[in-house]
Amino acid sequence: MLIECSIKNFAVIEEANIHFLDGFHVFTGETGAGKSMIIDALSLIIGGRGSAEFVRHDAPKTEIECLFQLEKDHPVKNVLLKYGIELDETENIIIRREITAQGKSSSRVNGVLVNLSMLREIGEWLINIHGQHEHQSLLNVEQHLLWLDLFGDGQIHDLKKKYQSIYEKYSAIQKELKQLQESDKQLLQMKDLYSFQIEEIEKAQLKMGEDECLTEEKHKLANAEKLYDGVNQAHQLLYGSEKTLESLGKAVSYIEQISHYDQKVLQPLLEQIQSAYYQIEDSSFGLREYRENVEFNPSRLDEIEQRLALISSLKRKYGENLEEILNYVQSIKSELERMENKDVKIQELEEEKELILHELRKAAKKLSEKRRKVSKQLSKKIEFELRDLQMEKTRFDVHISSNMNQFTKEGWDHIEFMISPNPGEPLRPLHKIASGGEISRIMLALKTIFSKMDRIPVLIFDEVDTGVSGRAAQAIAEKMSMLSKECQVFSITHLPQVACMADAHYLIQKSVQKNRTFTHVNHLHEGDRIIELARMLGGVEVTKTTEHHAKEMLVMAEKKKEQRNHLQL
Repeated sequence: MLIECSIKNFAVIEEANIHFLDGFHVFTGETGAGKSMIIDALSLIIGGRGSAEFVRHDAPKTEIECLFQLEKDHPVKNVLLKYGIELDETENIIIRREITAQGKSSSRVNGVLVNLSMLREIGEWLINIHGQHEHQSLLNVEQHLLWLDLFGDGQIHDLKKKYQSIYEKYSAIQKELKQLQESDKQLLQMKDLYSFQIEEIEKAQLKMGEDECLTEEKHKLANAEKLYDGVNQAHQLLYGSEKTLESLGKAVSYIEQISHYDQKVLQPLLEQIQSAYYQIEDSSFGLREYRENVEFNPSRLDEIEQRLALISSLKRKYGENLEEILNYVQSIKSELERMENKDVKIQELEEEKELILHELRKAAKKLSEKRRKVSKQLSKKIEFELRDLQMEKTRFDVHISSNMNQFTKEGWDHIEFMISPNPGEPLRPLHKIASGGEISRIMLALKTIFSKMDRIPVLIFDEVDTGVSGRAAQAIAEKMSMLSKECQVFSITHLPQVACMADAHYLIQKSVQKNRTFTHVNHLHEGDRIIELARMLGGVEVTKTTEHHAKEMLVMAEKKKEQRNHLQL
């Protein structure tokens, strides 16, 4: 439910902090006092389009903030979770909307910045606004099928789920068939391209790690002269004219002759020099062998460079490394095989499609039959509600037409709500009804039925009782009051019959101070409420008679609510 709404610098409202209760709320006031401003503010909170025109003159920005308290496991929590918005331990939602004098808008939900589409997605689960000419989904023909399925969810859910599972398979086959059949010319071009690519890659006979080995070999061949000179110089120093090994050999001989005089010191030194001699001798032999095997092969170097250039070219075309190139050629081989077997694949898919189509028809038929049964239940339910609203002669029908060759995700049915308000008149589409009073009552009947199902906690009626009077007005008032037991109901009204049934009554008043217009929102209690009802009954002048009548209306309203509550118990 909506707990509190704070409005600052919004049109003629300088500041208003409104606290709300459970049940049925009404807003009343003189024409032009600014009643619609409250609805406009709430509309902005749920994602309505903002404008700089909303900002009060000379104010830097408009600020609107609302606090909602959610019931356990409300569907909006899934939407909040999707956008990373957390609820506190009280599970409340605070929505804040600001619009600057330059027309820039920003919105936050529990402190998290959201864009307008996100705010709308969240808001549609919190507030439903109905006006004389704004009927939202209930009068949108495209939504009628969804409303029917919602009404019969317990009977329809499993059948619809099974149908949609088959439909997804059918759609996947249709998509694959379309891709195969779409463009033979393009397919031929792709086949030629893939064939060329496969031939080019396989002709190269690539081996994993080949490029690394070739790069290493190229580096050695390109520097063969430097390698030879360096190794030869080292060998000469160790074993050549310098006779390093000969000197070490003589040093070993000298120490061997004297080591017995001081074995403790000289013996370890002798062993070190002997070890060095043998190591240098081995290294010298190794250098000589390496020098003799240094390859001077310009033709091999040229061959390697050409091979590496080919590999580099393939990398630029098909992958960053040899592994990616080899994986790519395998993938296009598979795709080429699929293309070459296109006709066979199409035939297989066509056969599979026919089998699934048979299952789809069966599932669509069962779903349609169940909808027809549920539609009769819905029609009776709506006619029952309309009788309470002084439309006892009205006939309501859920018209179902089925196109057995056209499938959608929802089945093959087209649903449209039809109505005949007067005896002898044919059933007509709901959205074509001309009378505003009839539209208001039909809409109220529909919302009475669906309020338990859509779980939207706040329902707002913006002067939907226009064009209604007498017993019909009283019926609307009682129906709104009953509806408020399922959700929080708000109504802007000019009818005292509606206002007296409210659980909370707010008076919207306009005043002019120092050449500035101000709108105030006051929560009326018993005495002030009687005066406002008397004004609504008698016009500008409040008399003893209208006051007495207003008191009677409030007493009668309380009795009706008590009777209703007793019956519900």
